[in-house]
Amino acid sequence: MIALPPELLALISGELWQLFAVFLRVSALVSVLPAFGEQSIPMRVRLGVAAAFAVIVAPATPQAPEITNVLQFAMLAGTEALAGLVMGLGIRLFAMALQVAGMIAAQATSLSQLLGNAVAEPTPAMGHLLMMDGLALAVMSGLHVRVAEFLIHSYTIFPIGKLPHPGDLSQWGVAQIGRMFALAFALAAPFVIASLIYNLALGAINRAMPQLMVAFVGAPVITFGGMALLLVGTPLLLSVWLDALWSFFQDPVGARP
Repeated sequence: MIALPPELLALISGELWQLFAVFLRVSALVSVLPAFGEQSIPMRVRLGVAAAFAVIVAPATPQAPEITNVLQFAMLAGTEALAGLVMGLGIRLFAMALQVAGMIAAQATSLSQLLGNAVAEPTPAMGHLLMMDGLALAVMSGLHVRVAEFLIHSYTIFPIGKLPHPGDLSQWGVAQIGRMFALAFALAAPFVIASLIYNLALGAINRAMPQLMVAFVGAPVITFGGMALLLVGTPLLLSVWLDALWSFFQDPVGARP
């Protein structure tokens, strides 16, 4: 057997340790990352995606601290997994915004029960469609590149081996959830406005002609109107959502929808 020089062995062990430390953060992020971390994707594929991101990100990250005992290793593993999970959930909230927007729009246009439970999750068909379209658009627009850049930038927000401040982390989480609901309602606003106008017009017609069964006349109108509005407005809604997602990658602390 060929004996390797001690200097080379130390270099290899240092690079492998650096790669492992980065993999801890990347794997936690990929586990909840939209498109790449979906439950429908096999575990081996997600593991391969996490390993690929770790190899790409590792050369541009700060040096991992040296570990001398098991307690330090547990602290490093916990802090890196927490940092990756927090950042991944921040991105996952944008996918949830599409689902919530679809739910609001479906309830407003009486399309919440369309297709029933034909999807894996109990999501209205409109929300499922918006989410699938949004994830496809994000992947086509370079989601993997933005995620790699985001991971490199994350080491300035969450330094390696340092536990985030609980108060700052809780405030950031509440702000992200509020941003998600604000974005979801903004995306569903055209459907809510159309539903309000429809119900006001239906009430006026019912008041003017009490003998007319306005529910039977108006139900097809709101159904067709909701589907037509979805057809016309989806490209604009997804462009607004994608701009909000990219702004989060650029400034995950202070971005606004």
